[in-house]
Amino acid sequence: MGKGRARDLEGRLVALVGGSGFFGTHLAQELLARGARLRVCSRHPERAFRLKPLGALGQVQLVAVDVTKPHTLEVALTGVDAVVNLVGAFAGDLGAVQGKGAGRVAAIARAAGASAFVHVSAIGADAESDVAYARTKAEGEAAVLAAFPEATILRPSILFGEDDKFVTMFAGLIASLPVLPVFGPTAKLQPVFVDDAAEAVGNVLAAPAAHAGRTYEIAGPEQVTMADLNRRIAKAEGRSRVFLDLPDGISAAIATFTGWLPGAPITRDQWRLLEKGNVASGALPGLKELGVHPRPLELFLDRWMVRYRKYGRFGTKTRFA
Repeated sequence: MGKGRARDLEGRLVALVGGSGFFGTHLAQELLARGARLRVCSRHPERAFRLKPLGALGQVQLVAVDVTKPHTLEVALTGVDAVVNLVGAFAGDLGAVQGKGAGRVAAIARAAGASAFVHVSAIGADAESDVAYARTKAEGEAAVLAAFPEATILRPSILFGEDDKFVTMFAGLIASLPVLPVFGPTAKLQPVFVDDAAEAVGNVLAAPAAHAGRTYEIAGPEQVTMADLNRRIAKAEGRSRVFLDLPDGISAAIATFTGWLPGAPITRDQWRLLEKGNVASGALPGLKELGVHPRPLELFLDRWMVRYRKYGRFGTKTRFA
């Protein structure tokens, strides 16, 4: 974060709408390192309290916002130089949040005089999809560009980090269970390090005219299958596990007949998204065009998995001369 770059966002006021989550936390650190002032906007601003000490006095503001309520956005976006829309969901009225909500944020940002707008969508956004998540992501992109034609769209793949809910979810399961089913074992993913994605946003905000109206796919440097990902995590934990690679038919049946239950291993929509994979299409520019050199998961995995190993650091024998 920052990586020794000049403070190219010095003094600019950037609103992070939906900025209290995983990506928002890492993005906040990136932008603060580049000199920005932040207004973190969230339905639950108390979840962003941990960001306050990262900035200087008055450098971080927390504001309550609901993208379905225009008056909250009008207050929150007053006087901003730039806006990053990070709002997303997997359940509820996705059209109101990811579709119309995204367009509303863009329209109010433009009316407020913002000079730059970054909309964080997702790889797999598809207006023709019968999966609500993918369809409303595409609807949100269209609504944003209609309201703010100079906006930049970023479509990230799955974000990973030491504090994520993706790699750590699998790590916890592998540490706890001797036998694990793998849904969609051949499905391909192209996970991207969260700090690389944050750097990409920062680079767009530093030169918005160069990226105006463009869409980028933000993906990591390698593609991995679900089966390979689970086995890599187990190896980094130093654990021998039995993985049951489930055929697609069985995965689909489990998702269909149990996905509606609380705590189900996978929902029907999640399965349909996984089945299609989560990799860059190659038809759009990516991190390279944004000046970012993406780092692979393998670079971090051994270090991050220490806490999941049996006895943690105390399970490693060290020889002294």
